[in-house]
Amino acid sequence: MISADTHLPPRRPSRQVKIRDVAIGGNAPIVVQSMTNTDTADVASTVAQVAALAQAGSELVRVTVNSAEAAAAVPEIRRQLDRRGVTVPLVGDFHYNGHKLLTDFPECAMVLDKYRINPGNVGRGSRRDEQFAQLIELACRYDKPVRIGVNWGSLDQEVLARFMDDNACLPDPAPVEIVMRHALVASALESAAMAEQLGLQKDRIILSCKVSGVQDLIAVYRDLAARCDYPLHLGLTEAGMGSKGIVASTAGMAILLQEGIGDTIRVSLTPEPNGDRTQEVVVAQEILQTMGLRAFAPMVTACPGCGRTTSTYFQELASRIQGYLRDNMPLWRTRYPGVEHLHVAVMGCVVNGPGESKLADIGISLPGSGERPVAPVYVDGQKTVTLKGDHIAEEFQAIVFEYVQRRYGADAARQAG
Repeated sequence: MISADTHLPPRRPSRQVKIRDVAIGGNAPIVVQSMTNTDTADVASTVAQVAALAQAGSELVRVTVNSAEAAAAVPEIRRQLDRRGVTVPLVGDFHYNGHKLLTDFPECAMVLDKYRINPGNVGRGSRRDEQFAQLIELACRYDKPVRIGVNWGSLDQEVLARFMDDNACLPDPAPVEIVMRHALVASALESAAMAEQLGLQKDRIILSCKVSGVQDLIAVYRDLAARCDYPLHLGLTEAGMGSKGIVASTAGMAILLQEGIGDTIRVSLTPEPNGDRTQEVVVAQEILQTMGLRAFAPMVTACPGCGRTTSTYFQELASRIQGYLRDNMPLWRTRYPGVEHLHVAVMGCVVNGPGESKLADIGISLPGSGERPVAPVYVDGQKTVTLKGDHIAEEFQAIVFEYVQRRYGADAARQAG
Protein backbone atom coordinates (compact mmCIF):
# COMPACT_ATOMS: atom_id res chain seq x y z
CA MET A 1 0.00 0.00 0.00
CA ILE A 2 1.06 3.63 -0.40
CA SER A 3 3.27 4.92 2.38
CA ALA A 4 1.65 7.15 4.95
CA ASP A 5 4.84 9.20 5.22
CA THR A 6 3.74 12.80 5.72
CA HIS A 7 6.78 14.01 3.77
CA LEU A 8 5.37 12.55 0.56
CA PRO A 9 3.55 14.97 -1.74
CA PRO A 10 -0.17 14.63 -2.41
CA ARG A 11 -1.04 12.69 -5.54
CA ARG A 12 -2.43 14.63 -8.47
CA PRO A 13 -6.22 14.12 -8.54
CA SER A 14 -7.24 11.76 -11.33
CA ARG A 15 -10.06 9.47 -12.30
CA GLN A 16 -9.68 5.76 -11.63
CA VAL A 17 -9.61 3.13 -14.37
CA LYS A 18 -10.17 -0.53 -13.50
CA ILE A 19 -8.37 -3.24 -15.49
CA ARG A 20 -9.51 -6.60 -14.15
CA ASP A 21 -8.72 -6.25 -10.44
CA VAL A 22 -6.02 -3.61 -11.00
CA ALA A 23 -6.96 0.01 -10.34
CA ILE A 24 -5.04 2.84 -12.00
CA GLY A 25 -5.44 6.41 -10.84
CA GLY A 26 -7.45 7.96 -8.08
CA ASN A 27 -6.03 6.91 -4.74
CA ALA A 28 -4.81 3.53 -6.04
CA PRO A 29 -1.13 2.62 -5.61
CA ILE A 30 1.09 3.46 -8.57
CA VAL A 31 1.04 0.41 -10.85
CA VAL A 32 4.15 -1.25 -12.32
CA GLN A 33 3.86 -2.58 -15.83
CA SER A 34 6.13 -4.11 -18.45
CA MET A 35 6.08 -5.46 -22.01
CA THR A 36 7.19 -8.70 -23.62
CA ASN A 37 9.80 -8.76 -26.37
CA THR A 38 8.84 -12.18 -27.72
CA ASP A 39 7.07 -12.82 -31.00
CA THR A 40 3.49 -12.95 -29.77
CA ALA A 41 2.69 -15.59 -32.38
CA ASP A 42 5.11 -17.84 -30.46
CA VAL A 43 2.69 -18.89 -27.75
CA ALA A 44 5.09 -20.88 -25.59
CA SER A 45 7.79 -18.22 -25.34
CA THR A 46 5.25 -15.43 -24.80
CA VAL A 47 3.45 -17.34 -22.05
CA ALA A 48 6.79 -18.05 -20.35
CA GLN A 49 7.85 -14.41 -20.47
CA VAL A 50 4.49 -13.05 -19.30
CA ALA A 51 4.57 -15.48 -16.38
CA ALA A 52 8.14 -14.44 -15.50
CA LEU A 53 7.26 -10.74 -15.62
CA ALA A 54 4.18 -11.32 -13.49
CA GLN A 55 6.16 -13.34 -10.94
CA ALA A 56 8.72 -10.53 -10.78
CA GLY A 57 5.88 -8.18 -9.85
CA SER A 58 4.60 -6.66 -13.09
CA GLU A 59 0.94 -5.82 -12.48
CA LEU A 60 0.12 -5.35 -16.18
CA VAL A 61 1.92 -6.96 -19.12
CA ARG A 62 1.68 -5.60 -22.66
CA VAL A 63 2.11 -7.78 -25.74
CA THR A 64 2.64 -6.75 -29.34
CA VAL A 65 -0.34 -7.47 -31.59
CA ASN A 66 0.95 -6.64 -35.04
CA SER A 67 -0.17 -9.47 -37.29
CA ALA A 68 -2.97 -11.94 -37.87
CA GLU A 69 -0.79 -14.67 -36.35
CA ALA A 70 -0.21 -12.62 -33.19
CA ALA A 71 -3.90 -11.76 -32.84
CA ALA A 72 -4.85 -15.40 -33.31
CA ALA A 73 -2.36 -16.44 -30.61
CA VAL A 74 -3.62 -14.07 -27.90
CA PRO A 75 -6.60 -16.22 -26.77
CA GLU A 76 -4.40 -19.30 -26.39
CA ILE A 77 -1.81 -17.23 -24.47
CA ARG A 78 -4.56 -16.16 -22.09
CA ARG A 79 -5.81 -19.73 -21.67
CA GLN A 80 -2.37 -21.08 -20.89
CA LEU A 81 -1.68 -18.28 -18.41
CA ASP A 82 -4.97 -18.96 -16.66
CA ARG A 83 -4.14 -22.67 -16.41
CA ARG A 84 -0.88 -21.69 -14.71
CA GLY A 85 -2.76 -19.44 -12.29
CA VAL A 86 -1.20 -16.31 -13.83
CA THR A 87 -4.01 -13.77 -13.79
CA VAL A 88 -2.03 -10.66 -14.73
CA PRO A 89 -4.01 -8.41 -17.13
CA LEU A 90 -2.86 -8.49 -20.75
CA VAL A 91 -2.66 -5.29 -22.78
CA GLY A 92 -2.65 -5.39 -26.56
CA ASP A 93 -0.22 -2.98 -28.24
CA PHE A 94 -1.57 -1.85 -31.62
CA HIS A 95 0.01 0.21 -34.39
CA TYR A 96 -1.17 0.76 -37.97
CA ASN A 97 -3.56 -2.20 -38.26
CA GLY A 98 -5.22 -2.48 -34.84
CA HIS A 99 -8.66 -1.62 -36.21
CA LYS A 100 -8.45 -4.52 -38.65
CA LEU A 101 -6.97 -7.07 -36.24
CA LEU A 102 -9.51 -6.39 -33.51
CA THR A 103 -12.34 -6.64 -36.06
CA ASP A 104 -11.06 -9.83 -37.70
CA PHE A 105 -10.19 -11.56 -34.42
CA PRO A 106 -13.05 -10.92 -32.01
CA GLU A 107 -11.78 -13.46 -29.46
CA CYS A 108 -8.52 -11.50 -29.25
CA ALA A 109 -10.54 -8.32 -28.74
CA MET A 110 -12.51 -10.02 -25.96
CA VAL A 111 -9.68 -11.58 -23.96
CA LEU A 112 -7.35 -8.58 -23.92
CA ASP A 113 -7.87 -6.47 -20.83
CA LYS A 114 -6.82 -3.16 -22.32
CA TYR A 115 -5.90 -1.72 -25.72
CA ARG A 116 -2.98 0.60 -26.30
CA ILE A 117 -3.30 2.74 -29.42
CA ASN A 118 -1.02 5.42 -30.86
CA PRO A 119 -2.82 8.34 -32.56
CA GLY A 120 0.20 8.89 -34.77
CA ASN A 121 -0.04 5.36 -36.22
CA VAL A 122 -3.79 4.91 -36.58
CA GLY A 123 -3.96 6.07 -40.18
CA ARG A 124 -3.23 8.94 -42.53
CA GLY A 125 -5.47 11.66 -43.92
CA SER A 126 -9.18 10.94 -44.04
CA ARG A 127 -8.61 7.34 -42.92
CA ARG A 128 -7.19 8.43 -39.60
CA ASP A 129 -10.48 9.50 -38.05
CA GLU A 130 -12.34 6.53 -39.52
CA GLN A 131 -9.85 3.97 -38.22
CA PHE A 132 -9.53 5.69 -34.84
CA ALA A 133 -13.32 5.61 -34.54
CA GLN A 134 -13.33 1.91 -35.40
CA LEU A 135 -10.84 1.20 -32.60
CA ILE A 136 -12.84 3.19 -30.07
CA GLU A 137 -16.10 1.55 -31.12
CA LEU A 138 -14.51 -1.87 -30.58
CA ALA A 139 -13.29 -0.78 -27.14
CA CYS A 140 -16.83 0.32 -26.30
CA ARG A 141 -18.33 -2.91 -27.63
CA TYR A 142 -16.05 -5.09 -25.50
CA ASP A 143 -15.92 -2.66 -22.57
CA LYS A 144 -12.15 -2.29 -22.67
CA PRO A 145 -10.11 0.61 -21.29
CA VAL A 146 -7.76 2.30 -23.73
CA ARG A 147 -4.37 3.89 -23.29
CA ILE A 148 -3.97 6.63 -25.82
CA GLY A 149 -0.21 6.63 -26.08
CA VAL A 150 1.45 9.42 -28.05
CA ASN A 151 5.12 8.91 -28.94
CA TRP A 152 7.75 11.51 -29.77
CA GLY A 153 9.04 9.36 -32.63
CA SER A 154 5.64 8.74 -34.21
CA LEU A 155 3.76 11.96 -33.52
CA ASP A 156 0.67 12.64 -35.64
CA GLN A 157 2.16 14.65 -38.50
CA GLU A 158 -1.02 16.66 -39.09
CA VAL A 159 -1.04 17.86 -35.49
CA LEU A 160 2.68 18.64 -35.63
CA ALA A 161 2.31 20.54 -38.93
CA ARG A 162 -0.51 22.62 -37.45
CA PHE A 163 1.58 23.61 -34.46
CA MET A 164 4.63 24.30 -36.60
CA ASP A 165 2.61 26.55 -38.91
CA ASP A 166 1.12 28.46 -35.98
CA ASN A 167 4.55 28.84 -34.40
CA ALA A 168 6.08 30.13 -37.64
CA CYS A 169 3.56 32.96 -37.66
CA LEU A 170 4.63 34.24 -34.25
CA PRO A 171 6.90 37.28 -34.05
CA ASP A 172 9.26 35.28 -31.80
CA PRO A 173 8.85 31.58 -32.75
CA ALA A 174 9.58 29.01 -30.06
CA PRO A 175 12.33 26.40 -30.54
CA VAL A 176 11.27 23.27 -32.41
CA GLU A 177 11.52 21.01 -29.35
CA ILE A 178 9.10 23.26 -27.44
CA VAL A 179 6.62 23.13 -30.31
CA MET A 180 6.89 19.35 -30.41
CA ARG A 181 6.17 19.14 -26.66
CA HIS A 182 3.00 21.19 -27.14
CA ALA A 183 1.99 19.06 -30.13
CA LEU A 184 2.45 15.84 -28.12
CA VAL A 185 0.14 17.04 -25.36
CA ALA A 186 -2.41 18.36 -27.86
CA SER A 187 -2.45 15.06 -29.75
CA ALA A 188 -3.16 13.13 -26.56
CA LEU A 189 -5.88 15.49 -25.34
CA GLU A 190 -7.56 15.85 -28.72
CA SER A 191 -7.60 12.09 -29.21
CA ALA A 192 -9.08 11.59 -25.74
CA ALA A 193 -11.79 14.15 -26.45
CA MET A 194 -12.59 12.40 -29.73
CA ALA A 195 -12.76 9.03 -27.95
CA GLU A 196 -15.26 10.45 -25.47
CA GLN A 197 -17.37 11.88 -28.30
CA LEU A 198 -17.42 8.40 -29.83
CA GLY A 199 -18.82 6.94 -26.61
CA LEU A 200 -15.79 5.79 -24.60
CA GLN A 201 -16.35 6.68 -20.98
CA LYS A 202 -13.86 9.04 -19.38
CA ASP A 203 -13.04 6.45 -16.72
CA ARG A 204 -11.88 4.06 -19.47
CA ILE A 205 -9.11 6.34 -20.77
CA ILE A 206 -5.42 6.50 -19.76
CA LEU A 207 -2.96 8.87 -21.41
CA SER A 208 0.76 8.83 -22.06
CA CYS A 209 3.18 11.09 -23.92
CA LYS A 210 6.42 9.16 -24.35
CA VAL A 211 9.72 10.89 -25.15
CA SER A 212 13.37 9.86 -24.88
CA GLY A 213 14.83 12.84 -23.03
CA VAL A 214 14.55 13.44 -19.30
CA GLN A 215 13.87 17.19 -19.49
CA ASP A 216 11.31 16.65 -22.25
CA LEU A 217 9.57 14.00 -20.14
CA ILE A 218 9.32 16.32 -17.15
CA ALA A 219 8.05 19.28 -19.18
CA VAL A 220 5.50 17.28 -21.17
CA TYR A 221 3.97 15.52 -18.17
CA ARG A 222 3.78 18.68 -16.09
CA ASP A 223 1.81 20.26 -18.93
CA LEU A 224 -0.37 17.19 -19.44
CA ALA A 225 -1.08 16.81 -15.72
CA ALA A 226 -2.15 20.45 -15.45
CA ARG A 227 -4.65 20.10 -18.30
CA CYS A 228 -6.54 16.88 -17.57
CA ASP A 229 -7.60 14.42 -14.89
CA TYR A 230 -7.04 11.23 -16.85
CA PRO A 231 -4.67 8.70 -15.22
CA LEU A 232 -1.18 9.07 -16.64
CA HIS A 233 1.31 6.38 -17.65
CA LEU A 234 4.94 7.45 -17.15
CA GLY A 235 8.09 6.31 -18.85
CA LEU A 236 10.77 7.15 -21.36
CA THR A 237 9.97 5.53 -24.67
CA GLU A 238 13.58 4.35 -25.12
CA ALA A 239 15.42 4.61 -21.82
CA GLY A 240 18.53 2.81 -23.06
CA MET A 241 20.70 -0.06 -21.87
CA GLY A 242 22.19 -0.83 -18.47
CA SER A 243 23.04 1.95 -16.06
CA LYS A 244 22.18 4.67 -18.59
CA GLY A 245 18.62 3.41 -18.94
CA ILE A 246 18.21 3.00 -15.19
CA VAL A 247 19.61 6.46 -14.41
CA ALA A 248 17.57 8.22 -17.11
CA SER A 249 14.33 6.54 -16.06
CA THR A 250 14.94 7.30 -12.40
CA ALA A 251 15.97 10.89 -13.02
CA GLY A 252 12.86 11.70 -15.04
CA MET A 253 10.19 9.72 -13.27
CA ALA A 254 11.36 10.45 -9.73
CA ILE A 255 10.88 14.18 -10.20
CA LEU A 256 7.37 13.71 -11.59
CA LEU A 257 6.41 11.15 -8.94
CA GLN A 258 7.65 13.49 -6.22
CA GLU A 259 5.29 16.11 -7.66
CA GLY A 260 2.40 13.64 -7.45
CA ILE A 261 2.30 13.05 -11.22
CA GLY A 262 1.98 9.48 -12.52
CA ASP A 263 -0.40 6.60 -11.91
CA THR A 264 1.41 3.74 -13.64
CA ILE A 265 5.03 3.39 -14.76
CA ARG A 266 7.26 1.35 -16.99
CA VAL A 267 11.06 1.36 -17.17
CA SER A 268 11.76 0.63 -20.84
CA LEU A 269 15.23 -0.88 -20.56
CA THR A 270 17.05 -2.33 -23.53
CA PRO A 271 18.13 -5.75 -22.24
CA GLU A 272 21.62 -7.07 -22.70
CA PRO A 273 21.82 -9.82 -25.35
CA ASN A 274 19.95 -12.78 -23.85
CA GLY A 275 19.39 -10.61 -20.78
CA ASP A 276 16.60 -10.99 -18.26
CA ARG A 277 13.51 -8.99 -19.24
CA THR A 278 12.38 -8.89 -15.62
CA GLN A 279 15.12 -6.38 -14.76
CA GLU A 280 12.86 -3.53 -15.88
CA VAL A 281 10.23 -4.66 -13.36
CA VAL A 282 12.74 -4.74 -10.52
CA VAL A 283 14.00 -1.24 -11.39
CA ALA A 284 10.47 0.17 -11.50
CA GLN A 285 9.69 -1.38 -8.14
CA GLU A 286 12.89 -0.04 -6.62
CA ILE A 287 12.17 3.49 -7.86
CA LEU A 288 8.80 3.43 -6.12
CA GLN A 289 10.07 1.70 -2.99
CA THR A 290 13.13 3.88 -2.43
CA MET A 291 10.86 6.93 -2.74
CA GLY A 292 8.50 5.50 -0.12
CA LEU A 293 5.59 5.29 -2.56
CA ARG A 294 5.16 1.50 -2.47
CA ALA A 295 6.72 -1.58 -0.92
CA PHE A 296 7.38 -4.70 -2.99
CA ALA A 297 10.19 -6.63 -1.34
CA PRO A 298 12.39 -6.33 1.76
CA MET A 299 15.10 -3.73 1.30
CA VAL A 300 18.75 -4.40 2.10
CA THR A 301 20.98 -1.55 3.27
CA ALA A 302 24.67 -2.20 2.67
CA CYS A 303 27.70 0.09 2.95
CA PRO A 304 29.74 0.79 -0.19
CA GLY A 305 33.00 -0.37 1.34
CA CYS A 306 36.24 1.55 1.90
CA GLY A 307 39.79 1.01 3.12
CA ARG A 308 38.41 -0.38 6.37
CA THR A 309 36.67 -3.20 4.49
CA THR A 310 39.39 -4.92 2.49
CA SER A 311 37.41 -8.18 2.64
CA THR A 312 34.58 -8.64 0.14
CA TYR A 313 32.66 -10.84 2.56
CA PHE A 314 30.09 -8.20 3.46
CA GLN A 315 29.43 -7.56 -0.24
CA GLU A 316 28.91 -11.25 -0.86
CA LEU A 317 26.61 -11.56 2.15
CA ALA A 318 24.57 -8.48 1.14
CA SER A 319 24.13 -9.89 -2.38
CA ARG A 320 23.22 -13.31 -1.02
CA ILE A 321 20.65 -11.95 1.43
CA GLN A 322 19.12 -9.63 -1.16
CA GLY A 323 18.79 -12.52 -3.62
CA TYR A 324 17.35 -14.76 -0.91
CA LEU A 325 14.69 -12.20 0.01
CA ARG A 326 13.65 -11.46 -3.57
CA ASP A 327 13.62 -15.14 -4.60
CA ASN A 328 11.27 -15.95 -1.73
CA MET A 329 8.87 -13.05 -2.28
CA PRO A 330 6.46 -14.89 -4.63
CA LEU A 331 5.69 -17.30 -1.76
CA TRP A 332 6.19 -14.89 1.14
CA ARG A 333 3.88 -12.28 -0.40
CA THR A 334 0.86 -14.46 0.40
CA ARG A 335 2.20 -16.41 3.38
CA TYR A 336 3.69 -13.47 5.30
CA PRO A 337 1.65 -10.31 4.62
CA GLY A 338 3.63 -7.15 5.27
CA VAL A 339 7.05 -8.78 4.77
CA GLU A 340 7.68 -6.38 1.88
CA HIS A 341 8.30 -3.67 4.51
CA LEU A 342 11.15 -5.64 6.14
CA HIS A 343 14.45 -3.72 6.38
CA VAL A 344 17.74 -5.63 6.60
CA ALA A 345 21.20 -4.09 7.03
CA VAL A 346 24.46 -5.80 6.10
CA MET A 347 27.37 -3.58 7.16
CA GLY A 348 31.12 -3.92 6.76
CA CYS A 349 32.87 -2.35 9.76
CA VAL A 350 32.47 -0.77 13.18
CA VAL A 351 32.15 2.85 11.96
CA ASN A 352 28.51 2.73 10.82
CA GLY A 353 27.82 -0.99 11.23
CA PRO A 354 26.26 -1.09 14.71
CA GLY A 355 24.30 2.13 14.22
CA GLU A 356 22.79 1.14 10.85
CA SER A 357 22.12 -2.38 12.13
CA LYS A 358 20.20 -1.03 15.11
CA LEU A 359 18.04 1.15 12.82
CA ALA A 360 17.07 -1.83 10.63
CA ASP A 361 14.63 -4.58 11.60
CA ILE A 362 17.54 -7.01 11.41
CA GLY A 363 21.16 -5.99 10.96
CA ILE A 364 24.58 -7.54 11.02
CA SER A 365 27.85 -5.66 11.48
CA LEU A 366 30.67 -7.64 9.91
CA PRO A 367 34.28 -7.09 11.02
CA GLY A 368 36.38 -4.63 9.07
CA SER A 369 40.13 -4.70 8.59
CA GLY A 370 41.89 -5.24 11.92
CA GLU A 371 38.65 -5.70 13.88
CA ARG A 372 37.83 -8.76 15.97
CA PRO A 373 36.52 -11.56 13.66
CA VAL A 374 33.02 -11.48 15.08
CA ALA A 375 29.70 -10.17 13.74
CA PRO A 376 27.08 -8.84 16.18
CA VAL A 377 23.46 -9.22 15.04
CA TYR A 378 20.77 -6.71 15.99
CA VAL A 379 17.04 -7.50 15.97
CA ASP A 380 14.58 -4.64 16.46
CA GLY A 381 17.40 -2.45 17.69
CA GLN A 382 18.77 -4.88 20.27
CA LYS A 383 21.93 -6.95 20.04
CA THR A 384 20.82 -10.59 20.21
CA VAL A 385 23.76 -12.74 19.21
CA THR A 386 27.33 -12.54 17.95
CA LEU A 387 28.23 -14.76 15.01
CA LYS A 388 31.70 -16.01 14.16
CA GLY A 389 33.38 -18.78 12.23
CA ASP A 390 32.80 -20.13 8.73
CA HIS A 391 28.99 -20.22 8.71
CA ILE A 392 28.01 -16.62 9.39
CA ALA A 393 26.04 -16.37 6.14
CA GLU A 394 23.96 -19.49 6.79
CA GLU A 395 23.33 -18.54 10.42
CA PHE A 396 22.31 -14.97 9.56
CA GLN A 397 19.97 -16.20 6.81
CA ALA A 398 18.32 -18.53 9.34
CA ILE A 399 17.89 -15.58 11.74
CA VAL A 400 16.22 -13.56 8.95
CA PHE A 401 13.80 -16.38 8.14
CA GLU A 402 12.92 -16.94 11.80
CA TYR A 403 12.21 -13.22 12.14
CA VAL A 404 9.97 -13.25 9.05
CA GLN A 405 7.98 -16.19 10.44
CA ARG A 406 7.66 -14.63 13.88
CA ARG A 407 6.75 -11.11 12.80
CA TYR A 408 4.67 -11.71 9.69
CA GLY A 409 3.35 -15.26 10.08
CA ALA A 410 -0.16 -16.39 11.01
CA ASP A 411 0.52 -16.34 14.74
CA ALA A 412 1.70 -12.73 14.55
CA ALA A 413 -1.41 -11.78 12.56
CA ARG A 414 -3.70 -13.42 15.14
CA GLN A 415 -1.98 -11.65 18.01
CA ALA A 416 -2.24 -8.31 16.20
CA GLY A 417 -5.96 -8.94 15.62
